[in-house]
Amino acid sequence: MADDPDKPAPDATYRAIPSGRLARAGAFGRLAGGVAGGMLAEGARRLASGERPRLGDLILTPGNAARVADRLSHLRGAAMKLGQMISMDAGDLLPPELSAILARLRDQAYRMPPAQLDRVLRAEWGPDWRRRFRHFEAAPIAAASIGQVHRATLPDGRVLAIKVQYPGVRGSIGSDVDNVATLLRVSNLIPPSIDLKPLLEEAKRQLAEEADYLREADRMRAYRDHLAGDPRYVVPSPEPSLTTPQVLAMDFIPGRSIETLAEADQAMRDGAMTALIQLVLAELFDFGMMQTDPNFANYRWQPEEQRLVLLDFGAARDVPPETAASYRRLIAAGLAHDRDRIREIAVETGFLGEAAVAAHRPAVDRIIAAIDDTMARAGPFDFADRAFVPVVREETRAMIADRATWHVPHVETLFVQRKISGTALLCARLKARVDIRGLAAEATGTTP
Repeated sequence: MADDPDKPAPDATYRAIPSGRLARAGAFGRLAGGVAGGMLAEGARRLASGERPRLGDLILTPGNAARVADRLSHLRGAAMKLGQMISMDAGDLLPPELSAILARLRDQAYRMPPAQLDRVLRAEWGPDWRRRFRHFEAAPIAAASIGQVHRATLPDGRVLAIKVQYPGVRGSIGSDVDNVATLLRVSNLIPPSIDLKPLLEEAKRQLAEEADYLREADRMRAYRDHLAGDPRYVVPSPEPSLTTPQVLAMDFIPGRSIETLAEADQAMRDGAMTALIQLVLAELFDFGMMQTDPNFANYRWQPEEQRLVLLDFGAARDVPPETAASYRRLIAAGLAHDRDRIREIAVETGFLGEAAVAAHRPAVDRIIAAIDDTMARAGPFDFADRAFVPVVREETRAMIADRATWHVPHVETLFVQRKISGTALLCARLKARVDIRGLAAEATGTTP
């Protein structure tokens, strides 16, 4: 991401977002047809060379993965959001070709054409909406899965960021989620034994909440209240006179990409990531609410003030007390280096499945030992030290291959763990050193 968030990406492409259900269903139909054509061509090629290809191999070709990535980025909304989540979270579960191409969804630069943008804002603000501003920049400064962001200046000189939802997103969530799930099933990425229904229903609910910008404005205010007085964080203030269910107006807060911190000195990187980890712990154990989308674009950095700018609260959701209690027990066992207890709590709370532990107990124990050995080292935890990663990758290889023992944790645990894993990934990217044990002990009232 460029250091200057005020300018649109130079390779931004304007492409009308399909807004009606029939249009979006047709887009999925064309995707299916393109994938089928790619399968036939690849199958013929492999048969001609004497191979007997499997169905999954034919579907997950680079060409078909490119078709999926391009179509989801065009559709935006729930379809693209799920594609981004898969690419960020599935890790080694995905074939490398598909993982790499789906990762492109995080950088796709399709924008609404100006005429489509104008129709959306007329519907939300009325035909004379431009009179509300001294200046409204038609070129978006950012684009994501559900909406794109424009900078605007009010008559009094106040600068706002205006997030405009893509048309048709809210009404298409259910069908988009079902269609993406069908792609996952047909591609044989998900074993038939895994019951996707609870996850799909939760995904629909979460995405519907993210598409309600009035709700996001309320969550933004809640975070401002929680963090009031702490100079390490900045949270925008929503502008209620311009905010509707499909348009969110807020303070424009300048800042650099969080990843530019990689160029800062060690102390600055450590301080920023300490603040971020303390925020995650506060969300889990104090706020009872967590912003569960770990996308790096949801953070900005102000180097002069050394402050984190927090953006995008659509994925902020309540953390049930029982979920927080599970993490509290797991942290206590980890601080005590009680490896048997760590494994037991992981099963009790659904982090690990009983079948997987029963079938792969030695591998599970070696994974826990590798992580515990790393965490037990004196001094701050060095996120750049990835010595335990090859051990975990090697030990999980057989577990991943044993699809009969795959386990889906409770949805609340999945959302919290997604935030924790994404935060750790950012800390690793920045090679930060953080006193994890001390912060965890303080947050949980546990003796390290």
